[in-house]
Amino acid sequence: FWREILPRYPGTPAIIEVKCSQALAEEVERLGGRPLFYRTGHSLIKAKMKELGAVFTGEMSGHMFFADEYYGYDDAVYAAGRLLRLLTHTPEPLSVLLATIPHYPITPEVHVEAPDAVKFDVVRQVAEHFKRRYDVIDVDGARVLFPDGWGLIRASNTQPAIVLRAEAKDEVALARIKASIEQVLREFPQIGPPAW
Repeated sequence: FWREILPRYPGTPAIIEVKCSQALAEEVERLGGRPLFYRTGHSLIKAKMKELGAVFTGEMSGHMFFADEYYGYDDAVYAAGRLLRLLTHTPEPLSVLLATIPHYPITPEVHVEAPDAVKFDVVRQVAEHFKRRYDVIDVDGARVLFPDGWGLIRASNTQPAIVLRAEAKDEVALARIKASIEQVLREFPQIGPPAW
């Protein structure tokens, strides 16, 4: 959808959930949009979209918000219709369109047990640790920007858990990022170990 919408709205803000692949941010930039990482939660993203006047965004959960030709809320039937329209105006099948998006090695979301009373403080301390060496996007936890990938440490909004995710340009870098996160988390005995 970004490929259809962004060329018609150059420079528009593109809200990207903090858990999403770097490939999405790269594609948004390539298409002339301004990627903006934001918090997880469809109501939060929808509000940010209205605040910024963004014309489209989506979440990993599948919520898609169209405001270019629609009302700006998530509507699965409308999203399906937009996909059908896109495919009728494109000679390539969906599989070919998807194959053009870079795929980097990425972990699934990993939930580490962490009591509600400590999870936000742990994430804050981990963010401070990594800020000494790396750039960190801290809008929802800490998305640590390593030279060859990123790692995310955030407190779950719905469970007594810390959520981890990591992505890198290759498997070697991904292993290194995961090890860096694990090393810092070992300093907090009140949370469980990650099971990548």
